[in-house]
Amino acid sequence: MLNPVSADFEAALRSNLPDHIFKIAEPRYLEEPRGRYEGKETLLALPESVEQVSMIVRLANDACVGIVPYGGGTGLVGGQVAPDGPQPLILSLERMNTIRSVHPEENVMIVEAGVILADVQAAAQNVDRLFPLSLAAEGTARIGGNLATNAGGVNVLRYGNARDLCLGLEAVLPDGTIWNGLSRLRKDNTGYDLRNLLVGAEGSLGIITAASLKLSPRPVGEGTAFMVVHNPTAAIALLAQARSQLGDGVSAFEIIHKQGLDFLGECLPDIRLPFDENPEWSVLIEVGLVRGLDPQVALERLFETGLEAGLVSDGLIAQSAGQRTEFWSVREHIPEANRRIGSVSSHDISVPISLVPEFITRAGAAIAALGPMRINCFGHLGDGNLHYNIFPEAGKTRADYLDVRDQVKTVIHDLVHDLEGSVSAEHGIGRLKTHDLEKYGDPAKLAAMRAIKAALDPNGIMNPGAVLALRD
Repeated sequence: MLNPVSADFEAALRSNLPDHIFKIAEPRYLEEPRGRYEGKETLLALPESVEQVSMIVRLANDACVGIVPYGGGTGLVGGQVAPDGPQPLILSLERMNTIRSVHPEENVMIVEAGVILADVQAAAQNVDRLFPLSLAAEGTARIGGNLATNAGGVNVLRYGNARDLCLGLEAVLPDGTIWNGLSRLRKDNTGYDLRNLLVGAEGSLGIITAASLKLSPRPVGEGTAFMVVHNPTAAIALLAQARSQLGDGVSAFEIIHKQGLDFLGECLPDIRLPFDENPEWSVLIEVGLVRGLDPQVALERLFETGLEAGLVSDGLIAQSAGQRTEFWSVREHIPEANRRIGSVSSHDISVPISLVPEFITRAGAAIAALGPMRINCFGHLGDGNLHYNIFPEAGKTRADYLDVRDQVKTVIHDLVHDLEGSVSAEHGIGRLKTHDLEKYGDPAKLAAMRAIKAALDPNGIMNPGAVLALRD
């Protein structure tokens, strides 16, 4: 049974740790981007070292006080806000923001969990290396949160998720023990992989305080193109052509529906759209090639072969770094336009790539059967991850659809499950999807997860209610 933050608990913290690392949490620590959850006013801890984190966790465990880890606050499934249960302690690692070391000859960087993702990218660039994790919130998201949620982003096709970019961790376990696992090794076959247990656990099994990150050589030649495809089936065939011609040179392959471009024109008119008339379906392709290969020539050849095969009908290849930025600005601002329109229900899902067209067709029919709504489907086609979001018809607001919102989510998630997909592709479970995990998750996996949670965190203090729903 968890206890709320009390005067005695706060006094114990302040008597064992510097007073200046504690304060009452400001409203920004009690909110999340979609406004679905609001936390209770409580104490905020801002530790400056792993030893301080260890002491905080040890005292919280002794007092059976819950801890909610807070990264950049950009998560979209409520993992950083606890609206229910006893008042928890919020623990932010924003002051632990040091890049401890960079080893370009090893393609490794060791950073603390509070470093902002964009700063990790910049530090890699300073030594002519690439840290390829890239997502819309990279200017505020922190690497500890990225690892805790196993963040994806636009470059998963080539470089993998956050899990694939991590060699080792330093972390504080629920009893306050410090695990010194900051390995720089590519091979370390010594028992259970605690790194992969903590990555993606959303702070429910421990606090990530630092990480060894995997860097890559910077591509010598980079190119970006928009291509109009006839339909999602043609997009998949074009992806196959791109990979046949360029192999791992394809860094990103994003599919974009007309509705997303229409929303940009409506809500963000300053964003320059690529085509005079928004196509029904288009793909945004990024390539990064080794020395001796011209990305412009490669993209031109891909367009030509796609045209000959009847897959594409139009295209634009960026002619400068500025135009490449413009192209990506279109993709990166679609979520902001979505937010301004206000969705009825948003879904971060994945299905096997070959089944994406079937999903889009069947999901569209299922939504139409519930009533007139607008669908904005976009996302990372290269790894089967779609952001499939449902919006009110023109002239209405999300408030007009409260009676069908749960039905919308259910028909989409049921279809995803039927196609052997995932109802959470890259955003995690948080608190928003705990019941989805119980409904669609494999019983053996869920039992193993609860057993692991009980073994590592018997008092249940680590991000209570996130990932695994609280039981009475």
